[in-house]
Amino acid sequence: MTEEDIEKENAAITKAYKELLKVSYTTLSGDDKKLIRKAFDVAIDGHKDQRRKSGEAYIFHPLAVAKIVAQEIGLDGTSIAAALLHDVVEDSPDYKIKDIEKLFGKTIATIVDGLTKISSLSKEKDMNVSLQAENFRKMLLTLNDDVRVIIIKIADRLHNMQTMASMRPDKQEKIASETLYIYAPLAHRIGLYNIKTELEDLGLKYTEPNVYNDLFDKIKESKEEQDKYIEEFSEVIRNSLNKESFDYTIKGRPKSIFSIRKKMLKQGVSFDEVYDKFAVRIIYKSDEVNEKFYAWKIYSVVTDHFRPNPIRLRDWISSPKSTGYEALHITVMGPKGRWVEVQIRSERMNEIAEKGYAAHYKYKQDNEKEDNLESWINKLQEALENPDTNAVDFVEQFKLNLYSQEIFVFTPTGELKSLPKGATSLDFAFNIHTEVGMRTRGAKVNGKLVPLSHELQSGDQVDILTSETAKPNANWLDYATTARARSKIKSALKEDKKRIGEDGKEILRRKLKQLKITLNEASTNELVNYFKLKTSLDLFYRVGIGTIDNTMIKSYAASRSNALMSFIKNKITRKATIKKEDLEKEEVTAKYDSLVFGKEEEKLDYKISNCCNPIPGDEVFGFLTVNEGIKIHKKNCPNALSLQSNYAYRIMQAKWVDSSQQEFLAKIKVTGIDHIGLVSDITSIISDNMHVNMKSLSFESDDGLFSGKINVVVKNNTIIKKLLEKLKKINGIDKVTRV
Repeated sequence: MTEEDIEKENAAITKAYKELLKVSYTTLSGDDKKLIRKAFDVAIDGHKDQRRKSGEAYIFHPLAVAKIVAQEIGLDGTSIAAALLHDVVEDSPDYKIKDIEKLFGKTIATIVDGLTKISSLSKEKDMNVSLQAENFRKMLLTLNDDVRVIIIKIADRLHNMQTMASMRPDKQEKIASETLYIYAPLAHRIGLYNIKTELEDLGLKYTEPNVYNDLFDKIKESKEEQDKYIEEFSEVIRNSLNKESFDYTIKGRPKSIFSIRKKMLKQGVSFDEVYDKFAVRIIYKSDEVNEKFYAWKIYSVVTDHFRPNPIRLRDWISSPKSTGYEALHITVMGPKGRWVEVQIRSERMNEIAEKGYAAHYKYKQDNEKEDNLESWINKLQEALENPDTNAVDFVEQFKLNLYSQEIFVFTPTGELKSLPKGATSLDFAFNIHTEVGMRTRGAKVNGKLVPLSHELQSGDQVDILTSETAKPNANWLDYATTARARSKIKSALKEDKKRIGEDGKEILRRKLKQLKITLNEASTNELVNYFKLKTSLDLFYRVGIGTIDNTMIKSYAASRSNALMSFIKNKITRKATIKKEDLEKEEVTAKYDSLVFGKEEEKLDYKISNCCNPIPGDEVFGFLTVNEGIKIHKKNCPNALSLQSNYAYRIMQAKWVDSSQQEFLAKIKVTGIDHIGLVSDITSIISDNMHVNMKSLSFESDDGLFSGKINVVVKNNTIIKKLLEKLKKINGIDKVTRV
């Protein structure tokens, strides 16, 4: 570079720095400006030898990120300084976290450390786990340190997306997929709607450039017509609003390219058939006392002129979203028979919608009980509690709660709770408290008894019925949709499996003792191999639930005593012979020979994908291809993230069926001589003695003879055989048969 170029660049850097101070949403004090200046000097020094892919000086990147943080998100001086320093420790050998702490104090050092942790992936990571998902999990864990870490990271990602043009196409696609998969939902959840929209549009631009460019051109072409329509619509209501002496502005807001594309795919329509390509926003001036009153007054004015769609009214003023968003949304039939969404917001509400977190704090009252962002972080911490979850699973579960629409339901005492759309009565139980969830026996919605899988609707009043004896079972995972409920149920099931495993270990020890075999590490490993299992816990658990019974253990003992003879025979013949009984022996382990799809666990035709070659037992999902039907991918397949990011509508839940975990319905017919207490004897054997769950029972008595039908749920036929044996021994029972 010539001296003239360097001079020009330095002038541009100075100009960008001055602009940063000028555009800040919060008023910067003298101390703030000194702090930002000091951070700017350290950033200049830390990045002095660096250039970006585009060729410009690297310092332009932290300056741009700081500008997004200051202007678009509206954070304070501390955050602006941290944004300027966000890459210094990672990129410069001259600065360590302790140097940042010495120069700027603990708060900024914590934020910079959090941002550095996110960027540098740990080297010892299990390479089977998706790096993006693992990185995301690490990023969420930094929320313990300071929520500003995530917010600055979102700003960093936004600037990277805005300046990706000079990168290789494969790198562009990877970063764009990750943005759609992780950062856009996070921005949405924190209430940064403008940034979320821009991230989604840029994500589409690099993942599906042809689609993006086509829609971009079409929107440009139709802009003039849209502006004319909005003006026509606004003109009708302007006179009435002026008569009421409102101080307001009316703006047309075009829908983002990403959301138009989403609507086209969801509804199967062309661009021209998407009618609500824009919304009309009415922003009015008001003091906080009259805000709600004015909003409904404007609603009244709009609906005097245009007929509203009654099922499309969204009142987020009475019940704000958990992101803090407040507004009144109505959809009305505008001129030329077109539906138009009208958003009614006060200036305060509009700032919160655009700035999220920062504006929320600006308008926060001292008497407000709990900040929405804080309560969200607390919920998030609960979702992070279960460290055993596979990283991709974790992201999937977490995303369920990030992007979902909300419903508002009431407790029996009238307290309002917000839950993701699609939440069930079981999710509500865990939302109240973990203990309530664990002890749930049933639920009443609006006074009526409903199943645990009942999907809740906004406005429902939910009462959870609990019992000391109730506990989670594997079916609960089909009823729960929220990350919190699912992680708690999984933990409880693991504990239950361990408890049954401990009982099974004792049973196995006693049975082996009778066969003159000691249960130790060697014999345990032999048994695990013999029954083709994975771990000793699988073995003990199956003994505990009766899948591995006496006969099978005796077969193992017999094979053990024959092992030496087989070894000698093999030595003599020097041929690796395959034992017929080994081939014919049925696997006790999970019957991983069939895949089931969706919550209904349907069996469908599928093909195994070549990119990751999943085998029975792997965690998988189905992907609906255009020409080849359903293809099965591992959840940590290298293509999983891009498929999830770009084609979420084609993803199907899938799992290998594990026979030991599955429960089956069995029908039993009982006949005999009737006497008082007979039904009680039968039910106590089934429920108390055998701990088997009854689905239904019916008994009839005729001239001293009785017959009964009982439907029970069992894990395997060993349990049903034992149950039939015990029922036969009851006094008065003549015949017990399985139908």
